[in-house]
Amino acid sequence: QVQLVETGGGLVQTGGSLRLSCASARTISRLAMGWFRQAPGKEREFVGAITRNGGTTKYHDSVKGRFTVSRDNDRKMVYLQMDSLKPEDTAVYYCAARPTILSVNDVDTREDVYQYWGQGTQVTVSS
Repeated sequence: QVQLVETGGGLVQTGGSLRLSCASARTISRLAMGWFRQAPGKEREFVGAITRNGGTTKYHDSVKGRFTVSRDNDRKMVYLQMDSLKPEDTAVYYCAARPTILSVNDVDTREDVYQYWGQGTQVTVSS
């Protein structure tokens, strides 16, 4: 079982930045990781994903150029750097993980392939 804990959410003004962190108590070196978000009244959506070795990332079009996913396998941490935040980025952000044997080129945007989920952290962007 992999337990994930997100931190770093909060209230920020439009144009500001936040860095979300996702911590695991167990090794994540064999896990591909993803970030998802759910805004009030909307379904959860893909934000970004990163391969096991951190060499490949993929983003939703709405966050490309503003958000960056990174990871530190030694520290068992995954990060979501969010810059140039907009009110429409307001949501609960979730970290997710899925086991994979592939270390490269294996990023997946589908929510249902992720096996482990954190509890979420609230991000609110004021206008």
